Amino acid sequence: MSETSFGTLGVPAPLVAVLSAQGIDSPFPIQVDTLPDTLNGRDVLGRGKTGSGKTLAFSLPMVARLGGTLSGGKRRPGRPLGLVLAPTRELATQISATLTPLAEAYGLNTTTIFGGVSQNRQVTALKAGVDIVVACPGRLEDLMKQGFVSLDAVEITVLDEADHMADLGFLPVVTRILDKTPSTGQRLLFSATLDNGVDKIVRRFLHNEVLHSVDEATSHVSAMTHHVFEVDGVDAKKDLVQALASGAGRRILFMRTKHHAKKLAKQLTDSGIPAVDLHGNLSQVARDRNLAAFSAGDVRVLVATDVAARGVHVDDIELVIHVDPPAEHKAYLHRSGRTARAGSAGDVVTVMLPMQRKDTEALLRKAAISVTPQRVTASSAAVGELVGEVAAYVKPLPRQEQPVRGQSQGGRSQGANAQRKRTNRDERGGSGDAVASSGAPRRDRSGRPAASARSHAPKQGASAGGQSGRSQGGARSGGLQVGGLVRGASSSAGARRSAPRRAQG
Repeated sequence: MSETSFGTLGVPAPLVAVLSAQGIDSPFPIQVDTLPDTLNGRDVLGRGKTGSGKTLAFSLPMVARLGGTLSGGKRRPGRPLGLVLAPTRELATQISATLTPLAEAYGLNTTTIFGGVSQNRQVTALKAGVDIVVACPGRLEDLMKQGFVSLDAVEITVLDEADHMADLGFLPVVTRILDKTPSTGQRLLFSATLDNGVDKIVRRFLHNEVLHSVDEATSHVSAMTHHVFEVDGVDAKKDLVQALASGAGRRILFMRTKHHAKKLAKQLTDSGIPAVDLHGNLSQVARDRNLAAFSAGDVRVLVATDVAARGVHVDDIELVIHVDPPAEHKAYLHRSGRTARAGSAGDVVTVMLPMQRKDTEALLRKAAISVTPQRVTASSAAVGELVGEVAAYVKPLPRQEQPVRGQSQGGRSQGANAQRKRTNRDERGGSGDAVASSGAPRRDRSGRPAASARSHAPKQGASAGGQSGRSQGGARSGGLQVGGLVRGASSSAGARRSAPRRAQG
C-alpha cells in the first residue's frame, strides 16, 4: 500500500514544492480526509482536536482554487477573493504565517486585520488590493462599516476555531459578516466542537456540506501524558512551579488572571529563569515581542492566560503546566494542546491544592482524562523526571529607574496631567477582537514602555526587547534583553535547538 502524499490528494505541484521546502511531506489525517472535497469546491465541516493540522487543511485548497481554478480577474481595491475568520489576533497571525508562502507561489497576496493596533496599515493594504484577508471579526466589521472593504467578491470563506468564536460571544458579528459574502461561494468551517450555536452557523451558511470528524469532541492528543500534582499549600505550590519551570526545554505555564501571569513571569525571571508573559493587558506590540522571544528560544518559559490556549503554535513545547486549573474542561484540552503537536510527545501537569481536589476531578472527568493524583513536593522524583536537565541560571539585570515625564527637567515641569494624556495611538485600534489591550502601558517616543516613578518593576510589555546588553562579565554582547536580564549569544544557543519546521497546526 503506497503512502498518501499531498500530490496524490490533488494538491498542485507548486504548493507541494512549498511544503517540501518547509520539510512538510506527509499530510495529517484531517488533511487526508478533507482535501479531496475542499479542492473540488465542496463546503466542508471539519472537526478535529487542537494541533491536528486544520490550518493547512483549509489554506491549501483556498490558495489552489483562487490561484488556479477560480478566475478572480484583476485585483480590485477593498474586494478580497478569500476570507479567513479567526477568534484571536495570535491565531490570525499564525494562520497568515502558514498561508502567505503558499499564496506567494501563485502571486496572491494576503493581509491580516485585527484590533489593538492602528488601522492605517490595514486600510492601506486594502486600498492597494488584497487577494486573501485573515481577520478577527470585530475590526473587520469596523472596516466594512467605514467602507474600506466589501465582501461581495469573496469566493471562499473559512471560519476557524468556530467553537472559540462562540465562547467569546462573536457569533452575532460572524453571522453579519457571513451574510455579506456571496451564498454561492465555498465555505469551510473548522471547529473542535459544534456546541454553543456553532450548529446554527453550519445550518445557515453551509450547503450540502461534507462532515469530516477526525476526533471526538472531548478527545485529547494521545501522545500527551497527563499528571496531577497535589501540594500541601501555597508555599509548596510556589516551590513546585519554580522547579517545573527550571528545565531546559520550552514550557507554558497557564494562569487564571492577567495580574498573576505578569507576577509569576517576574518572579521566575528574578529567580534566574527567563520568562515572558502573554495576556490581554499587554499591547499588541508587546505580545508579538514576547511571543517572538519564546518562539526563537531567547526565553524558554511563557506564562499565559487563556489567550494562549488557542492560536499560539510553537514547536517543541515539552511541558504545559496548569498552575491554576482552568474553569472548564474545554479550556483544559485547548491549553494542553500547546504540547504534543505535529506528532511530537509532551507532558501536561495540573497543580492542585487540597481544596481544589473535587473541582479538578470533575474537570478531568468531563475532559475524559484518567489520571491518579500524586502528592508531591518540589524535590519529588516524579517532579525531577519532568524537569529533566535544569537550565543554567541567568542573572537578572539590576532595575534602573528612568526619568518620568512631568518631573522637573532643567527648571521646567511638563506637568503630570500632560503625561497622563499621552497614549499610544496604535492602541486605540481595538474593536472588540479577542484580548483587547485596554490596559496597555504608556510608551515613550522610541516605542519602549515608559518607566513609572512609583514602581521599580518593569512595565507590561517590557519583558522582551531587541536591544543589546552587557553580559554578566561586563563585556558588550549581542544578547537579547528579556525580562530584566541579558541572554548572550552563548547562553541562548542551546535554547535555539528546533526540529524541522512544520506548519500543520
